[in-house]
Amino acid sequence: MVEAARRAKEKGYTYLDCYSPYPVGEAADALGFPKSEMGTVMFLGGLTGAVSGFLMQYWANAYGYSLNIGSRPYFSWPSFVPVTFEMMVLTAALTGLFGLIAICGLPCYYHPLFHSERFARATRDRFFLCIEASDPRFDPVATREFLQSLQPLSVEEVPE
Repeated sequence: MVEAARRAKEKGYTYLDCYSPYPVGEAADALGFPKSEMGTVMFLGGLTGAVSGFLMQYWANAYGYSLNIGSRPYFSWPSFVPVTFEMMVLTAALTGLFGLIAICGLPCYYHPLFHSERFARATRDRFFLCIEASDPRFDPVATREFLQSLQPLSVEEVPE
């Protein structure tokens, strides 16, 4: 599958995807996937949560409901650390969840491959390379011949 994806990219196909029963990191490299944006998304989410948690405590203790307990200063930042950390973890996790859903384009309720009987085995023991008909280089005859030259178990055209 990885070699087929590399050769398809070399041939000029751009709208293609690989499906396998387990994660294959080389497939993403062969398809030319860019580095994931999830690290940046989760960092910004965690930073937003930490700052908002810290500012929330500062406002509540210094302005909104200030209590002088044991002559402790209103801005006693060491006591803010646990809640700040928990807010950072919570917002980073939620940002990661919803960011992943948005970046991956989920949920995908329908794809023509779902109707292929052979594709049902992609989660068990088969590897698939899909070249979409929307690809600029896609030609039904030439693409089929190219895929046949890769010597797969089968080549199937999936109607929309």
